[in-house]
Amino acid sequence: MSKRAKPLLQDEAFTAKSKPRRKRDPAQPNLPFDPMPDRVEPCLALLKTAPPVGPDWAFEIKWDGYRLAIHIEPKGVRIITRGGHDWTHRFPAIAAAAKKLGVGTAILDGEAVVLNAEGQSDFGALQRSLGGRGGKRSSTESILFAFDLLYFDGHDLTKTELSVRRHLLEDLLEGAVGAIQLSEEIEGDGTGLLANACSLGMEGIIAKHRDSPYRSGRTGDWLKIKCVQSDSFMIVGYEQSAAARGGIGSLLLAGRRGHDWVYVGAVGTGFKEKDAIYLKKTLDQLKTRTPVVPIKGKNYVFAQPTLIAEIEFRGWTDDGNLRHASYKGLREIQDNAAVVEMNG
Repeated sequence: MSKRAKPLLQDEAFTAKSKPRRKRDPAQPNLPFDPMPDRVEPCLALLKTAPPVGPDWAFEIKWDGYRLAIHIEPKGVRIITRGGHDWTHRFPAIAAAAKKLGVGTAILDGEAVVLNAEGQSDFGALQRSLGGRGGKRSSTESILFAFDLLYFDGHDLTKTELSVRRHLLEDLLEGAVGAIQLSEEIEGDGTGLLANACSLGMEGIIAKHRDSPYRSGRTGDWLKIKCVQSDSFMIVGYEQSAAARGGIGSLLLAGRRGHDWVYVGAVGTGFKEKDAIYLKKTLDQLKTRTPVVPIKGKNYVFAQPTLIAEIEFRGWTDDGNLRHASYKGLREIQDNAAVVEMNG
C-alpha cells in the first residue's frame, strides 16, 4: 500500500485556501484564512433499508456511541456533543490525545465509543464508563473514531468535497492508535459490506457521497443502513414482576406523534439486574396515576415521560408495536436524543 502524500496544503490550487476575511493576527502570522466557528451543527445520516450502489459512495462502520466534535485551538481543546454541550471534562483521554496531534487549529467530527472484547462498539459500556444516565463520571476508556475534518490549519473545509476532507484527515491521523483513531473507509460494495458487518454483530454501515460538502442536518449526503433497527423511545411506565430480578418485568414504551404520545409496546429483555434496580427507583420517583398513553394493566406502574431508552427491534407488528424489542440503554436528554416520530 503506497504511503499517503502529505503536501496538500502547500498546493496553491487547493480549494480550501480561501481569501483572508480579516487582518491576520501578528501573533499567528500564518492564521487564519477562515474564522474558526464556535460550533458546526452536525451532518446526520438518513436511515435507509438498503445501501446505495455505485462508485460515488464511500462506506464506513456504523459506530454506536456519542457523536462529538473536537475543537483544537492553540488555547486548548473543547469537546462538544451533538446537542451543543461542552463535555471536555467527560472525555479526558480524548482531549489529551487531541492536544498531541500537533495541529494549530482543527475541528474533528467523530463518535466516542467503548469497545468490547470483540472490538465492537458497546453503547451500554460507554454509558457505564460515564457513570450511567445523568452521571458525572469521566470516561477514561472511550476512544474517538474520527470520520471527518471540518476545519484544519486555518481553513474551513465544510464547503470542500468529502474526498478532500478525508484525505487531510487520513494524513493527520496516520498511524494514530490511542484515544483518537481514524474511522477507516471499508472497500467493497455496500450489500456485501452490510452482510459482513451484520455477521460480525455490528450495528450496520454508513454510506457517504464522496463529492458532497459538509451540510448540517439529514440531507441524504450520508446514509445509515442498520443490521437491526434501533431508535429512541420514551419510557412511560413499567410492569411490576415479583419473579424478575430488580422487580421490573418489562418497560412500557411510547413514540411521538405531533404533541401526543403513542404506545409502541413493551420491552422485557436487554437490561441487567443493576439496570432494572436503577430504572425502578427512577421511574418510581416519576410515578403518575394517569398514564400518558391509554393502556391498562393490572401490574402497570405509570411514569411521567422523562427517561428516553435506546431500543433495538426487528420491525413493527400490524397494530403498531415493536417486534423483538431489546433494551440497549438510556439516552442523555442533554445529548439531543430525539424520541422517534411516528408516521401517520
